Amino acid sequence: MENKHEKYQRLIAACREFDPIPCAVAHPCDESSLRGALEAAEEKLIAPILVGPEQRIRAVAADYDLDISSFSIVDTPHSEASAEAAVRLAREGKVEALMKGSLHTDELMAAVVKRETGLRTGRRISHCFVMDVPALHQPLIISDAAVNIFPTLQDKVHIIQNAIDLAHALGNGAPKVAILSAMETVNPTVPTTVEAGALCKMADRGQITGGILDGPLALDNAIDLNAAKIKKIASPVAGQADILIVPDLEAGNMLAKSLTFMAGADAAGIVLGARVPVILTSRADSLIARLASCAVASLVARARREQPPKVVA
Repeated sequence: MENKHEKYQRLIAACREFDPIPCAVAHPCDESSLRGALEAAEEKLIAPILVGPEQRIRAVAADYDLDISSFSIVDTPHSEASAEAAVRLAREGKVEALMKGSLHTDELMAAVVKRETGLRTGRRISHCFVMDVPALHQPLIISDAAVNIFPTLQDKVHIIQNAIDLAHALGNGAPKVAILSAMETVNPTVPTTVEAGALCKMADRGQITGGILDGPLALDNAIDLNAAKIKKIASPVAGQADILIVPDLEAGNMLAKSLTFMAGADAAGIVLGARVPVILTSRADSLIARLASCAVASLVARARREQPPKVVA
C-alpha cells in the first residue's frame, strides 16, 4: 500500500531545494502553535518571525523546552495587535507568508482584509484544503471550505482561479476542475447546477484560465472513473478531478472532514487571494499536515515571485 503521506512528503521535499521563506507567526502563545513554527523551521520550510507578547512566548518556550533563541520576536500586547503587526510585516515586504498562532482565525483574517492596512488584492480571498487522501494518487484541492460562506457566481470565479493558481504552484500545469453539485445535469430548479454551467462557459471564453473545467458533477463521478462511465459522462475531468469546487462553505467543510475522519485523509490549509499566502493550522492537525501547510505556502510564495497572479475580471 502507498505510504499514506507520500504526497505530502513530495511537497515538503520540493521545498528543500530553496531557502526557507520568511514567515510572520501571529501570536504563537501556546505549545501547539509555537512547536509547529519550530518544526517547520527545522524542516527549512519557513524562517519564522514570532509576533506576540514576548514574555508569554518565552514562558511557553521555557515550559515546553522549546529553543527559540535563533528567532526574532516582535513584541505586541495582545492577539489583535499580533495580527495587525504580522500583516504590517507582510505589507512592508519583510515576510512572504503569515502563519496563524493561538489566536482565532477571525482575528487574523480581520487584519488581513482591512481595506486600508490589510493585504487585499484584486482577487477575492478564499481558502483551499490540499488533501492527502490515501485512496487517491494525487493531492486533492477542495475550495472553499473555510472563508466564503455562500459564494456568489463572481466569488466562485475568484475561488476557482485561486485554486488553479495553487495547483500550478504545486506543479500541476493543467489541473482538472470539477464544479460540484448534487447531480451532473443542469437543472433550473437547482441553482448550483446552473452556476456550474455558467462557470464552464466563462472558462471557455477565457474568464477563468489555466485549468480544465467541467460541471455540474456529483462527487462520485468527479473522482471515480467507473462512476463516470456508468453515468456515460464524456468529460476530460469526470473521474479524475484535481480540484473540487464546492457549492458553499458548509458542503466544503463537511466534505473535507468526512475525508479526514472516515477516509484517513490529512488536510493542509492555506488562504489565497491576499498579498501573501496565509497558513491556517488547527490544534487537531497532525505534524505532517502542519508541515504540508507550510510547504504549500512556500511553493505559492515562490510562484508569486516568478509570476504575480493576474487580476480576475
